Amino acid sequence: MDAFSKSLQADKREIIIAPTIYKFADFGELAAQFEINERDVVLTNEFIYKPFMEEYNLPCTYVFQEKFGTSEPSEAMIETMYEAIPYDSYDRVIAIGGGAIMDLCKLLGCKRPSSVHEMYFKREPVIHEKEVIAVPTTCGTGSEVTNISVAIVKDEKDGVLTGGETKLGLVSDDIIPNKVCLVPKFLETLPYRPFITATIDALIHATESFLSPSRKTMTSEMYSVRAMEMILEGLRRIAEDGQDARLGYLDEFVTASCFAGIAFLKAGCGTVHAMSFPLGGTYHVPHGESNYALFGKILEIYNEKDPDGEIKRFKELVARITGCSVDGAIDYLNEILEKVYPLKALHEYGFKEEDITGFAASVEANQQRLITNSYVQPWTQELSQRVYRECF
Repeated sequence: MDAFSKSLQADKREIIIAPTIYKFADFGELAAQFEINERDVVLTNEFIYKPFMEEYNLPCTYVFQEKFGTSEPSEAMIETMYEAIPYDSYDRVIAIGGGAIMDLCKLLGCKRPSSVHEMYFKREPVIHEKEVIAVPTTCGTGSEVTNISVAIVKDEKDGVLTGGETKLGLVSDDIIPNKVCLVPKFLETLPYRPFITATIDALIHATESFLSPSRKTMTSEMYSVRAMEMILEGLRRIAEDGQDARLGYLDEFVTASCFAGIAFLKAGCGTVHAMSFPLGGTYHVPHGESNYALFGKILEIYNEKDPDGEIKRFKELVARITGCSVDGAIDYLNEILEKVYPLKALHEYGFKEEDITGFAASVEANQQRLITNSYVQPWTQELSQRVYRECF
């Protein structure tokens, strides 16, 4: 276990929600509240800017993520962003977008490192210097309230580059945004696939936080339970009434995502995220979808290995919310998820049989921050191989 994970497990204090959280009807209300001006940089996407922001003709600088790339953040993307947005050109960062933009804006609020790679491998400090306002336009990452920024970086072993890539989380309380604004209207133009995979991601955040073996607190459990209640009700509506059923529930979805983010800010995520990072980093599978690919199988193994622990309370919770039986709760949950978004086998993303051992080794080497928070302890390379093999 690394030093950071040890410090987290030793810290039994209740959760502290660092950002001030607001909710607005539209972008105009937000802009007026914060008096957006020429010393603000707004990091967003053009497809969000056009319908929601262009009409206000504000004096700030708009920068579109597409300028740096359309995939998840990478070392190269972050370096390009730094070049495009000089550090002395702004006093405040306003990020309006999905998980990638949330991750990038946290870095814009910090002192520029000499090396992005060294920073993600924790060999260079993170120092917060500028105010960050985070405005999520999806309902999954919860990144707007968390202390982590995820990027695809050059992989290394024992300090030597391997030639491959992996996904790592930069963790520091210095990157938590100062303010968070929830605007449910932003979700209206989100296509179904990114919407539903983000929603499933939020459910996984809440679930992993609820099952956290050593870090969760009374407060984090409260947020994770409420998030699961809201998300499962929304998924039930979609499963029964179709994709458009989400449109009358957008406020609840974006709020639940934020609640799940608050839960894992303290209690942390676990095995699902640890094992999905190599999949997302290698084959560029969207984050929520890569988590979903492994989620059901990991829950099954949790239930197999320790059926009488917190997983029993989790099943009771799912049964209470959905009306299914306690014993059949995990199967029923997987059935709902299959209805709203059919599950793919790993090989459909390009995953190869030889990845089973390679990815398991990468998880063991690079994801201890998450693996130490697994419901089943110890979580071994053999168990990781089993998950990958049975999902293959």
